[in-house]
Amino acid sequence: MQNQQLNEEERKKPPLLEYAYLGVLVDTLNSLKTMAMPEIWDYSKVDPERPLPILYSYLIHTFTRLKEEDKVIERGDYSCFNTGLVTPNQQEIFLLLKKGNRGSWKIVQFYKESDNILSKFSPLPERATYYTDPAELMFDSRLPLRINIDHIIGDQINFSRFPAHIQSLSKHQLINTFNGAIEHAKKRVKRNYKTAIPQFYRNFYLPDAPQLQLLLPLCLHDPAKADLALAVYKVNNEDGSFYSGRTCLTLDMAINNARLISKPDDEWLKP
Repeated sequence: MQNQQLNEEERKKPPLLEYAYLGVLVDTLNSLKTMAMPEIWDYSKVDPERPLPILYSYLIHTFTRLKEEDKVIERGDYSCFNTGLVTPNQQEIFLLLKKGNRGSWKIVQFYKESDNILSKFSPLPERATYYTDPAELMFDSRLPLRINIDHIIGDQINFSRFPAHIQSLSKHQLINTFNGAIEHAKKRVKRNYKTAIPQFYRNFYLPDAPQLQLLLPLCLHDPAKADLALAVYKVNNEDGSFYSGRTCLTLDMAINNARLISKPDDEWLKP
């Protein structure tokens, strides 16, 4: 999700909030946070207007994917789905909803898989899936990496995500800095495959064609600290395959997208 798309999406209610009433949202999110394995769900700079923003994004987009896969299960007056999160004892966590007087769904609460109240669902709802081949999660360093630098530095949305001191560079300096960061990322992912972090990307304008992408760190100032995440995706054609990149994300945007699949290794991408 990019800034432009986030702005578009925020104009309408997310599918989960259309589907069910979740009570006081901050209380609901805190309830899930308390039950799940400890994890950081806030950005480094906490916005008091949007508590637990990473967890909120995770829950909203997990539900969207589950609806696409027909994994939100309704049994009579109850509805249930698998949050994809687990307790410290590795029990899966489910959200149980109950039908109200007017036929709308309302939250009951979160339950772990062993709770008796979930016995009405057999088998229990499955987790969301985002890929079919585990190889898709790995960056193949043998393939060429084609980056559309002109688009990234020329596009207002992409360029606005660059640190202010980088934006102030001359075009020549900026291109050299960017190219250096790309080469650094390529070497880094060759040394450690975990450097490339998968994200599930949904184009707001093409919602039926989500795409698995990989995020690479762009260290524009300090080689030990990422400033941006470069999103790349594999292109396969009759002449071979390569990775294409034309979008940079802020680290907050990247952690939101990446967390949907799994908790990223915190080598460079962390709240």
